[in-house]
Amino acid sequence: MSSLFPGLVLPTTVVGSYPVVRGRGISGLLDPYRHAVRTAVADQLAAGIDIISDGQVRGDMVTLFTGLIPGIRGTEVIGPVSPASGPITVSDTRYALSEAPQVKGIITGPTTLSFALHIATPAYRNRGELALDLSRVLVREAELLQAAGVAMIQIDEPILSTGAADIQNAAEALQHATRGLSVPVCLHVCGNLTSLLPDLLSFPVSILDFEFARSPANLALCQEFDFGKKMVGFGCVDSASPQVEPVSLIRERIQDALAVFSPGQLLIDPDCGLRMLPRDAAARKLQHMVTAVAEARDDLQ
Repeated sequence: MSSLFPGLVLPTTVVGSYPVVRGRGISGLLDPYRHAVRTAVADQLAAGIDIISDGQVRGDMVTLFTGLIPGIRGTEVIGPVSPASGPITVSDTRYALSEAPQVKGIITGPTTLSFALHIATPAYRNRGELALDLSRVLVREAELLQAAGVAMIQIDEPILSTGAADIQNAAEALQHATRGLSVPVCLHVCGNLTSLLPDLLSFPVSILDFEFARSPANLALCQEFDFGKKMVGFGCVDSASPQVEPVSLIRERIQDALAVFSPGQLLIDPDCGLRMLPRDAAARKLQHMVTAVAEARDDLQ
């Protein structure tokens, strides 16, 4: 049983994003994404996901945040960044919380944001300085999500697996972005973990979330290291392919993970967000994943 999520064995979750189903009519004109949030939440609940998200439907993972941060215009940093005038993701997260007992808050990491922007101001000499300042901006959003009642907060840092970022600077920025939080913090990094995993194990988080369906070599790599008390988000569904894996294949992947990690260490999810898939494929992938987990739970009894 999970120590961070009592009562759950092999808890299921999503990495975040979901296909966008826009609303129609007058309500769709007033807020074209309101229906998309509700659809994403409903599909996750129908699939039986334990810890859902709001669907991250209001934009890509970068512009969702940078579009509301003072000091940024479009893709350019034009001056010192400062906190947004209000919450960024909290409203949609609150809706999810009204429908589900456990919801994760999701924040795009400061280092990934810094690499998505062009520095057009003397206020920052490099991306490392920008990332640290962005982390001080994002901590406000993290605090608001925690106050709203989320079960965990996930920080997305896909840039780390590319080798482009300074890993120690990224760790410092993450620490600033999550300082003072009492809910579990999860770091999501997709891609191959070779030469990166030892550094990630030292990051100040409770959960490390990786992809294993598209990068099966990551599991063999994990065998070589001690994760201590950290949980592992085990991506067992390919989020890049619309082909829906059979339950038997997903269950086999989970069994492989249980040969490396204890059941209490694992959090089960897709490799990454499902936003780019057709809605039917995304929904069926989640349904198959939950069924595979149910079978794995039966095996553990």
